[in-house]
Amino acid sequence: MDETVSDSLLNQARRRRGIYLLPNLFTTAALFSGFFAIVQAMNGNFVDSAQAIFVAMVLDGLDGRVARLTRTQSAFGAEYDSLSDMVSFGAAPSLLMYEWALRGMGKLGWLAAFVYCCGAALRLARFNTQLGIVDKRYFIGLPSPAAAALIAGLVWVAHGDYQVPGRDLQWFVWALTLFAGLTMVSNVKFYSFKDINLRRAVPFWVVLVVMLLFVVITIDQALVLFAGFAIYAVHGYALLAWSRVGRWRKVSRPKLRVVRDE
Repeated sequence: MDETVSDSLLNQARRRRGIYLLPNLFTTAALFSGFFAIVQAMNGNFVDSAQAIFVAMVLDGLDGRVARLTRTQSAFGAEYDSLSDMVSFGAAPSLLMYEWALRGMGKLGWLAAFVYCCGAALRLARFNTQLGIVDKRYFIGLPSPAAAALIAGLVWVAHGDYQVPGRDLQWFVWALTLFAGLTMVSNVKFYSFKDINLRRAVPFWVVLVVMLLFVVITIDQALVLFAGFAIYAVHGYALLAWSRVGRWRKVSRPKLRVVRDE
């Protein structure tokens, strides 16, 4: 009887030490896409590098959902996902920007790329420590996938669609790289879309809007994606300004006094 119990406990321990294959396959694919983006940027294939970052972003969004749907979440998967994100949304975009536009700027160029890479690392570390603490409806700081999409979208539009060399836009690229890196570690809130319930019934017009969105994306994928993530990167500051204006109005509003007739 004791041997049976011990064997059962040993089998349970082995299962606990194992890792779930399905969600980690998506994470590995995202990591491969990030590594592929780095290799292509080093080889001068900047559009391929930018597209690989977008592929990594899609795969990164799938691994967590697959883990939740199949009930295969694990601490290992969470840590592995963060390391994959650092490669795909930290190292790859910063190297892409440096190779495409910032190399000719000397120290200013590689410092801007480092600020972005460091911002992504700090953003991921802070996100992991704030799980279960902050409001799930909002991200604190620009999410690293959105920052990477902003960077990659610019390369895809400028270099891929309009054949504009990076050196012609180096100061704009420099400012955008710093903006993305610093916004990731800011305290600005960005809507997370996590409160949207896809299982809930929606009005018919919502389906029409989604269908129209797919049509618009197919017209010019690069431009639509870049514009969408640029708007998302700015909307956090718009929300911050709006909240401060509301507080200022509340403070500056004169208080009415009630005068009683005697």
